[in-house]
Amino acid sequence: MGTGVKITRVEHTAAALRALCARCTDGAQVRRILAIALVLEGRPRAEAAALRGMDRQTLPDWVHRYNAEGIAGLKSRTGPGREPYLSAAQKAELRALVIRGPDPQTHKVVRWRCIDLQAEVARRWSVKVHESTIGKWLDELGLTRLQPRPVHPKRMPRRRRLLKKLCRSGRRGARRYRARRIDRNLVPGRSPRRPAGRPRLYLGAGRHAPADGAR
Repeated sequence: MGTGVKITRVEHTAAALRALCARCTDGAQVRRILAIALVLEGRPRAEAAALRGMDRQTLPDWVHRYNAEGIAGLKSRTGPGREPYLSAAQKAELRALVIRGPDPQTHKVVRWRCIDLQAEVARRWSVKVHESTIGKWLDELGLTRLQPRPVHPKRMPRRRRLLKKLCRSGRRGARRYRARRIDRNLVPGRSPRRPAGRPRLYLGAGRHAPADGAR
């Protein structure tokens, strides 16, 4: 059996490595530091690896990392991950497209929806994503998926002004109606022009009072 990889760094002793573990927050890094400390103490490498929950073939890899980078090389690392579907320039173009709005003649819609943007992204950049991904991109770009009420491109401004005028006159009529009701007396349903008459009794299914007055 060949000899293991030699630990070339000498700035930390086994006791110093154990003391450094108290300041580490990465559990995996602590296990690797303690494994190297056991090797520095003279323990067999197979035993040091087994005590710290790793294979004997894995320990030399961490020894190489420790020799090259020190304690920092024993930290857990994450991969770069998958490349983004759209670049920064493409997302900026998408944001400008959403703010500008669709062209009814070209896009056949009067407002953007996630499903419409999904088709537009696939047409422009040949990228097929789910509708929820489009919503996440809008959030990242500082945009909201809430849309105002769509407006017909052939609307008539004159009719809209007339409608507003009728609505304002309706509010004034409602205020005049409430002002007239202030002059009513305490009898419900009566006014100065309609004095209170004899009260009626509405009894039974026929809504008539008995002839003898009995209830």
